[in-house]
Amino acid sequence: MSLRAWSLLLVLCGTIFLEGIDVAMLAVAVPAVRADLGLTTGTAAWVMSAYVLGYAGFTLLGGRAADLLGRRRMFLGWLTVFLVFSGLGGLADTGWTLILARFVTGVAAAFMTPAALSIITTSYEEGPQRNQALLVFAGTAAGGFSLGLVIGGLLTQLGWRWVFFAPVLLAAAILLAALRLVPKEPRPPRVKGGFDLGGALAAAGAMLLLAYGVVRLEHGLDGWTVTAAALAAGLLLTGVFVAVERRAAVPLVRLGILREASLLRADLGALLFVGSFFGFQFVATLYLQELRGWSSLETALALLVMGCDAVLAPTLTPRLVTRFGNARVILGGFVLAVVSYALFLPVGPDWSYAAMFPTLLLTGIAFALAYGPLTIAGTDGIAEEEQGLASGLLHTATQFGSAIGIAAVTAVYGIAGGGLGGFRAALVVPVVMVALGALITATGARDGRRARVPEGATEVTV
Repeated sequence: MSLRAWSLLLVLCGTIFLEGIDVAMLAVAVPAVRADLGLTTGTAAWVMSAYVLGYAGFTLLGGRAADLLGRRRMFLGWLTVFLVFSGLGGLADTGWTLILARFVTGVAAAFMTPAALSIITTSYEEGPQRNQALLVFAGTAAGGFSLGLVIGGLLTQLGWRWVFFAPVLLAAAILLAALRLVPKEPRPPRVKGGFDLGGALAAAGAMLLLAYGVVRLEHGLDGWTVTAAALAAGLLLTGVFVAVERRAAVPLVRLGILREASLLRADLGALLFVGSFFGFQFVATLYLQELRGWSSLETALALLVMGCDAVLAPTLTPRLVTRFGNARVILGGFVLAVVSYALFLPVGPDWSYAAMFPTLLLTGIAFALAYGPLTIAGTDGIAEEEQGLASGLLHTATQFGSAIGIAAVTAVYGIAGGGLGGFRAALVVPVVMVALGALITATGARDGRRARVPEGATEVTV
């Protein structure tokens, strides 16, 4: 790739790094935020959940908006919104203003991230070049989350507001570079029949209600009627959305895209894999801090080894994909994750770090093998005018996966009575999720197809 192509990729990867580091830093800082602002436990939980609601609720709409309204416009505009509301979060002095800021920041990410991914899939030639770009993108996302844990611990020592102000500085730098590097595109043609407003409202409402219901699962049987009502209403609105899309002249989502077996398999796999990863990370963090008494910084440093995927994803994974094919590499990642999480099941009250290290290392390697190739599979072979939609579907799956993973382990932990027994019971959830994902992925690996290199293309290496 040319220097300009690498520079553009760096800017777009900066966006997903920003999103990952933002979430990870706040996860470490929430106890300090709660203590300083005097928040209740429920309010503190909503500081985290509001972002997930905004992200999951609008990602599908965000992906399609990039196709219809312009990828560059959506990317730059919503990156600016992300910057502004992250700054407002740092200035918040009440719980509700902080929750509002996090919700809007999540909405901004829901439009910004699919736009960035669709710019990659339309700017780099399909084949090894695009695969390399997507694997770098995926590795950067993981690196942002891993480094965010450590940086969040350090910044929290200086003051929790820096957890919000640091992303502002990074977003500003990305925005300035993006203005020069993100290519201008022709103004999208006016869509006959207008924008599918009914479908957009139904989709956003359904995703918001379903995400809310999933987040509430962590409460177990407490308030189960509200949880059930939210999920039922979300499913009802999903049915309304499907009905609207079938009748729309220009649907927000062409329902036929969901019949693409590889796309559907990739999205389901991403949901299960990301859900298992975040569920495990959440349980491991609670185990180290609540049961073992480790500080937030000590915990972050202990988990840092999982960030090895940021190095392996753009270096090792492309070679494996070229040699064995996308589906087989994804399956390998799932199988390795099953082994990794299973090794942590007998965790004891005084385990040494050496006993935990194999799981933490294997988890990072598994992420490097599975996540990037899942991103490729979720956008591969999709028409250019629907790349934003495919990206939105993929990110919707990952956001719901993270919410389901965290909610499920929290619910199981509570039902099991907490303590060491609760941790062990909760750790079964990630094992089950990746095992199910491995079964789904195996259906795509049967034919053993290898990655095809377009005629005249050459492999790109870092």
